[in-house]
Amino acid sequence: MIMKKLDWYIFKKYIGTFFFAISLLIIIVIVFDVSENIDSFIKNEATFKEVVFHYYIPFIPYFINLFIFLFVFISVIFFTSKMAGHTEIIAILSSGISFKRFLLPYIMAGSLLALISFYLGNFLIPKTDSVRREFKDKYIERLTKSSGSNIHVQIERGTYVYVGNFDIKKKIAYRFSMEEFEDNEMKYKVIADRAIYDTINGRWKLHNYTERFFDVEETMNKGKEKDTTLRLEPRDLYNIKEEFEEMNLFEIHNHIKKLELRGADNTMPYRIEMHKRIASPFAILILTVIGAALSSRKTRGGMGLHIGLGIVIAFSYILFMEFSRVFAMSGIFSPMLAAWFPNILFSLIGIYFFVKAPK
Repeated sequence: MIMKKLDWYIFKKYIGTFFFAISLLIIIVIVFDVSENIDSFIKNEATFKEVVFHYYIPFIPYFINLFIFLFVFISVIFFTSKMAGHTEIIAILSSGISFKRFLLPYIMAGSLLALISFYLGNFLIPKTDSVRREFKDKYIERLTKSSGSNIHVQIERGTYVYVGNFDIKKKIAYRFSMEEFEDNEMKYKVIADRAIYDTINGRWKLHNYTERFFDVEETMNKGKEKDTTLRLEPRDLYNIKEEFEEMNLFEIHNHIKKLELRGADNTMPYRIEMHKRIASPFAILILTVIGAALSSRKTRGGMGLHIGLGIVIAFSYILFMEFSRVFAMSGIFSPMLAAWFPNILFSLIGIYFFVKAPK
């Protein structure tokens, strides 16, 4: 369908109001963030170039996508309330245009922002976040933390690795041992004083090792050094806070498959994040329809009443997202239901406001 002058008028108001509002907030947030972290920047000797290009510029797409639901809703309510206050909407509907047709430019603009949100969340932000998180880890907050001592990792079904402690910088695992089981019976075990990861060939080198093979009879083999190929990476031996932020949609999916292959039971945060990234852009369309239907009627309370109610609804949506995530982590909801439940609930609210909207 070809967009007409009225459609472009509403489309430009929507997009213009959204980017103007979120740009102002980004500036304010950056000012507050600088004042909060300036001591860390100075103390850790971060250069001006690093602060700007490695932290704040990558921070912008992350911030936009973080608050896109709230500002989509507020933007729609703001300019639609102004149109209603100036009796523009009454004139539009009186000219024979149905409310359904009136919503077309809202849907078009919302679809554009939904596509932008999908691209930001699934492809651009994982790239920029790796730079931002590296800076944050170095100058503000340690995101890479040791798993402590006595680390146990299942690297594949029936194969377990134990490490006394792990040196993250040198990539050395001390007091290393690996056990392989078949039908609940141990078939192989190797212990070593240390295992060093070779970043060039992706192999672990065992030092002062002892191997034991359990077949019909037990056999043993000792040596000073041995190269071995394991389904074990250094990052499996330490914690990275919310590491899925650096993964795109396909990488999260592959990471889940990798964890499942190992028989790991810590896939839930990754599953929730994957479904959330797919479901979230649809929320923009839902909130767009609710905002347009809610604020298209001229009321005595005017714009203030619409914006106040709009903020309550927007924060309610964010609150339901958090509740759903908690329910999924506790096993009450599946990851897919947790991601889509707020959309389903607010779609029903959107239908109600659409039916009650002025015709």
